[in-house]
Amino acid sequence: MSKIIIKNLEKSFGNNKVIDNFNIDIKDQEFIVLVGPSGCGKSTLLRMISGLESIDEGEIFLDGKLINNLIPSKRKIAMVFQSYALYPHMNVFENISFGLKMEKISKDEINKKVNQAANILQIQDLLERKPKQLSGGQKQRVAIGRAITRSPKVFLFDEPLSNLDAALRSEMRVEISKLHKKINSNMIYVTHDQVEAMTLADRIVVLNKGIVEQFGTPNDIYKNPNNIFVAEFIGSPKMNILKVEKEQIINSNTLNLFNNNINFSNHIFKDEIYLGIRPEDISLRDNHEIKLEVKIEHTENLGFEKIIHTKISDNEIVIKSSENVNKHSLKISFAKDKVLFFDKSKNRMR
Repeated sequence: MSKIIIKNLEKSFGNNKVIDNFNIDIKDQEFIVLVGPSGCGKSTLLRMISGLESIDEGEIFLDGKLINNLIPSKRKIAMVFQSYALYPHMNVFENISFGLKMEKISKDEINKKVNQAANILQIQDLLERKPKQLSGGQKQRVAIGRAITRSPKVFLFDEPLSNLDAALRSEMRVEISKLHKKINSNMIYVTHDQVEAMTLADRIVVLNKGIVEQFGTPNDIYKNPNNIFVAEFIGSPKMNILKVEKEQIINSNTLNLFNNNINFSNHIFKDEIYLGIRPEDISLRDNHEIKLEVKIEHTENLGFEKIIHTKISDNEIVIKSSENVNKHSLKISFAKDKVLFFDKSKNRMR
């Protein structure tokens, strides 16, 4: 059983605060994904957990034990790097077993652990090959195998799929998910790819400039974002955000949206706000309460679906649909119960 508690974690480089009062409780065997734009502090946080980066303030507990001052090799944590970090002069068996040899593990035990890891990762036939003879996906499996042999309580993954092509990334996502179920260990996974976050995580931490914007299940973060930053970051294409000016407020419950007076009885409107609608929640027909006519500027044909870029006045609206569109303009609509509202500060109105 492994439980991780991180309290009030802080990290600065000079005057630049990279991690700002980070707090999180991770349950036993939970798969946590840290997601956010480049430079938001994800990798720094992972390195602090592993012991590769010092901590300015705060505490990290593993199974109730404070590990701040433990060296990396004593933390029972294994890290898988983006660059694979394989020794080019060693074959796969030697790369996987290197850490075990450094710990003076017996030869029989090393053979047992390496072969168990190879079986789990389906790389039994690659043990005699050198890294230069491996594909990117195979190298990543070897790097994961090296981590597995240490029998850690926690696996840390630092953007492990970013060097792979799209098809291989998709395949490896499935393999990492299967691996998590097989070995029953905690995994903390860093990515800037929200698709990886949504498909892998039990819970997601959305980071922005070192601050936790939201921590929750993929479904909750997708459906109930705390603010515009989360709403736009999670979801592909991102959520449409439209500014509603103060003069569009008819009364405390009613807005004029594209010449539709729509009552939202669960909200009270006083000042300018922002309206959010997901691209997939927009219909190519005028069969919902909020109706408008848009000009089509560009269509991305993805085969099974289309991403339609449209414009009305100064507003750009993106639509995701499986229907074919061969027009210059289009009547569209969306239901008022699919709309999210954000206040002047860009925080969610509940």
